[in-house]
Amino acid sequence: MTANPVEPAARQPIIPASQENPKSMAWGNPAYLASGVLAVLLAVNWWSSQNQIASLREEVARRLLSADTNSSETKVLARNVQETTKEVQSKVILLEGKQSEAQSQQLALEQLYQDLSRNRDDWALAEIEQVLATASQQLQLAGNVQGALIALQNADGRLAKSEKPQFISIRRAIAKDIERLKSLPALDLPGVALRLDSVIAQIDHIPLWADEKSVVSATPPKAPLRVLPKSLPKSLPKSLPGTKTVTQPAEEIEENTWSMRLQDAWQSFSSEMWNEVRQLIRVRNVETPDVLLLSPTQSYFARENLKLRLLNARLALLSRNENIFRSDMIAAQDAIAKYFDTRAKQTQTVQALLRQVQGSNLSIEMPTLAESLNAVRNYKVKP
Repeated sequence: MTANPVEPAARQPIIPASQENPKSMAWGNPAYLASGVLAVLLAVNWWSSQNQIASLREEVARRLLSADTNSSETKVLARNVQETTKEVQSKVILLEGKQSEAQSQQLALEQLYQDLSRNRDDWALAEIEQVLATASQQLQLAGNVQGALIALQNADGRLAKSEKPQFISIRRAIAKDIERLKSLPALDLPGVALRLDSVIAQIDHIPLWADEKSVVSATPPKAPLRVLPKSLPKSLPKSLPGTKTVTQPAEEIEENTWSMRLQDAWQSFSSEMWNEVRQLIRVRNVETPDVLLLSPTQSYFARENLKLRLLNARLALLSRNENIFRSDMIAAQDAIAKYFDTRAKQTQTVQALLRQVQGSNLSIEMPTLAESLNAVRNYKVKP
């Protein structure tokens, strides 16, 4: 920006002294004096104005240069500010993400705290309900009376520790179920199962009809042979002094000795022959003669099928399925009577054990724990 120079005042023409009117040359004229002073003042004013204009131009130029420098610095600063703003924005976005994550974690922690700060009685009742439901299922499916009793007693003990009168109705229902279970007749299922296991272990040792071997009877002792003299004199004295004896020739005594020896030998030979003949022929009554013709492979499968029958009966016993248990026990006893030697002591022992097992009473109706479960659930539903 430049300033317009101040126009100097209009100069009056200077009249040379030769052309002046002599009449007006007088120095004492105030008009000439004033005009001279005015001219001097105008000259001083013009010079001062020029100096001010020059200084003003220098100032303006200096300020324009400073403004250009400040503008470049401002641009650099603006660029730096933009970059810093971008970094700050990215950091703000990252902080917002972390803040949202922290808020979600805080909400999760608050929810977890609320869950953990739930009433202890509610947690205890929920656990008792779960235990009683499991015990009820075991009681109905497997007849586990002892397990149900333990579950009921533990539930009653936990409620007793709280010492709250609100649990009296629940404890009363649990006490009724405990008395109902204790009044059931005792059924030793593990003992019956152990007897079945003992029978299954003896299957490989009881004899089959097809495995029977000839029984060697004890040979009766031979009759002792008569003791005979080894040698006899050819002639004996007819009499002795002072005695009366019957004389017998030596030839007759020797014939009697040989006949006795032949008789003893014949008796021994005939008794041995008769015992051998008795071993060749044996008479036995068998209802199904086919079982005597079982091959070793068929004998193996007969034993294994009997084991499978008994194992199936054991599973039915533990699951309290009385119909399957009875049918498998009958089938096992029929198989033993058909294929195994019932005269053997081991077979008779196995049959006695099976009769004891079959005599067990499984038709016991198991009660439910519905009263205790309903008492717990009704208490939880209460506002």
